[in-house]
Amino acid sequence: MSRNDESARPVERDGGPPVALVTGAGGGIGSAIALAFAERGWRVYATDVGTPLPERVRADCETRALDVTDDAQCERVVDEVVAEAGRLDCLVNNAGYAEAGPVEDVPVDAAREGFDVLVHGPHRLARAALPHMRERGRGRIVTVSSVMGLVASPGLGAYAAGKAAVESLHDALRVELRASGVDVSLVEPAWVETDFADAARERMAGRERTPAYARTYAAIDDGWILDGNPLAVEPERVAAVVVRAAEADDPKARYPVGSFARFVRWTTWLPAPVIDAIQAGYERATAAIGRWLR
Repeated sequence: MSRNDESARPVERDGGPPVALVTGAGGGIGSAIALAFAERGWRVYATDVGTPLPERVRADCETRALDVTDDAQCERVVDEVVAEAGRLDCLVNNAGYAEAGPVEDVPVDAAREGFDVLVHGPHRLARAALPHMRERGRGRIVTVSSVMGLVASPGLGAYAAGKAAVESLHDALRVELRASGVDVSLVEPAWVETDFADAARERMAGRERTPAYARTYAAIDDGWILDGNPLAVEPERVAAVVVRAAEADDPKARYPVGSFARFVRWTTWLPAPVIDAIQAGYERATAAIGRWLR
């Protein structure tokens, strides 16, 4: 979509372009989301715990350092955005990462830190943004979740637990905000073509491995448990869905991204033993394929 295509731009309200605050915009999905909003004519505040952000993001967006685990910083950044732009139309919660490994082998402290980013980060930012949105009588909160919050994968139990908590948190928030003018949506990809898998493997490096989980570790190290390989979608595809949720007149509660994500949502209707068999079969098959391809 061309930046010169005025017909593609969102309607300006209150004398200026709509404003979006995007977390985790230092790469991957977050950068794609920030750029997609900018392409649509939004004023974008792209944030990440690490700065500076990528050059293209800095060229098209305003940037801020933001650690979503810091209460005071979350409040300060939201207040700065509203003070500068006069509004905040959409909060996009994207910051996150995975603690990989069998549940027994993931340290509780590591899982707790992951929850602080995945779950408490969106909670902090919602608390900071909602008073401003409520005052204007409208706003959007769009959070990048995962279908793993609905059907957990072996080797990603701690991460899936965080995403499950995100799903519940936003379900409650969506109902609590009915008739307020503020809408809440979850965007649910499965795997996305980013450095998510490599980063997860780096965090897992050096941890003691329980021998009983050799098959699960094979699926993490060699298989597609972390990256999905041919089943992964491009970050730009996720970004397009996030923007759609932000601009929809009547946004949906959930937006699965890609055919595999829709398939996973469908499997939630199956009995648990059937789901377990599918997960175990995928674990075995991808580990075997990965070893063969090496």
